Parts: sequence; structure tokens; C-alpha cells
Amino acid sequence: MSTFHEMLRTITPEVYTSLKLAVEIGKWSDGRKLTQEQKELCLQAMIAWEKDNLPEEQRTGYMGPQNCKSEAKAVPNILFSTGSETLH
Repeated sequence: MSTFHEMLRTITPEVYTSLKLAVEIGKWSDGRKLTQEQKELCLQAMIAWEKDNLPEEQRTGYMGPQNCKSEAKAVPNILFSTGSETLH
């Protein structure tokens, strides 16, 4: 395999599950610790695979619709306020 994209085409659901577990516990199935580079590549592969194979709500990092309490509050723009107590 010469490219990351070619490698992604070979990922099966079983390989995806193995990558996900390795990232979650920081180790391969044989107990060897993942390097930082391996963690990053596995996570990239997981996210790319999920994009093509899972519904959005099942993907890594999905937050879903949320009702944030701060959305209802008006946030004053103090950066450009004309009040004497603010910096411009």
C-alpha cells in the first residue's frame, strides 16, 4: 500500500474495532504500547473509516444537538464598548 487512502480501503469492521480498542487503551492486542505517531495514525484511520461507514451520531467525537444554557444569554461586546471602563 503506497498511500493512506489506499490503506483505508482495506479496513474491515474487525480491523476498525481493533484500531479503536488500541487507541482507547493505548496498547496493541499483544500488549505493546502504541507510540504517539501510531495513536495519531490509528485515530486518523478510525475517523476516516467512520465517515464512510457509520452514521454521524455513531462517529468519534459526535456531540449531537445540545441545548447550551449560555445560548439564551446575550453576550455583551466589551471589546468595542464605548464605556470608560473598557479597553479599545
